[in-house]
Amino acid sequence: MSDDVWKRAEVDSPCIKICVVHAETRLCTGCLRSIDEIAAWSQMSPDARSAVMDALPDRANLITKRRGGRAARLKR
Repeated sequence: MSDDVWKRAEVDSPCIKICVVHAETRLCTGCLRSIDEIAAWSQMSPDARSAVMDALPDRANLITKRRGGRAARLKR
């Protein structure tokens, strides 16, 4: 059987398996996609996926640094 069967000409998911939704922006802090984009990803056309991928770098500054966690507890 040829390995060509497993090669697909589609846009890969940007998911990095850090799935935490930022409360204010409703973007995943791992891949920066919106909840709607994540839900629709498997149904999107390659052009739509490419458009989302192109928009992701500009979204990084939309997510503010989280407060709390271990660093905040150590400051007490």
